[in-house]
Amino acid sequence: MSATNDKHSETTMAGHSIPHFQNDGGHRMIEIGVKEFMCTGASVPFDHPHIYIDMGDDSEKVCSYCSTLYRYNPTLKPEQTNPPGCVFHVKAA
Repeated sequence: MSATNDKHSETTMAGHSIPHFQNDGGHRMIEIGVKEFMCTGASVPFDHPHIYIDMGDDSEKVCSYCSTLYRYNPTLKPEQTNPPGCVFHVKAA
């Protein structure tokens, strides 16, 4: 895929096609409204490698880097988390 196509495909929240979540608050568990996502750990420079997590048929998964428990909550929209504020946002350089 070319750089142009990559830019074009990044149309959803946080500038990514797959939702990205972070845990700056050190929460043990974060509820999210999707089952496929990326965990970033915390905000830069405290992030870890951004890893793809797919819950599949399960309703929760633990990030292998930061041990955050992500739990699927179908009442949440893809850009919502509980507790609030755990969506990863790209910061301008």
